[in-house]
Amino acid sequence: MAATPEKLVKNKIKVILQDGGVYYAMPIGSGYGNAGVPDFLACVNGRFLAVEAKAGKGKTTALQDMHLEKIKTAGGVSMVVNELNLDQLKETIKWMNKK
Repeated sequence: MAATPEKLVKNKIKVILQDGGVYYAMPIGSGYGNAGVPDFLACVNGRFLAVEAKAGKGKTTALQDMHLEKIKTAGGVSMVVNELNLDQLKETIKWMNKK
């Protein structure tokens, strides 16, 4: 069975996080309260980073947007990453490591 386009993006994100020495976890969305939580919850140099993975023209849901915004409001960094902006994730990790 071939990997979905979003799964391929997630695999690339994992490599970027690992190469950057970033701790991360991937919460499993379920009926027990994790719906809308970003795909990756990470710690970079003591700072919180959340990454929602999308492929192609995939759009975030209103619930995902709410979680991403709450993370920003709480002082964390949140971003949506697809195959076109993987370099932005690399740059964000570099920036977070400098702080």
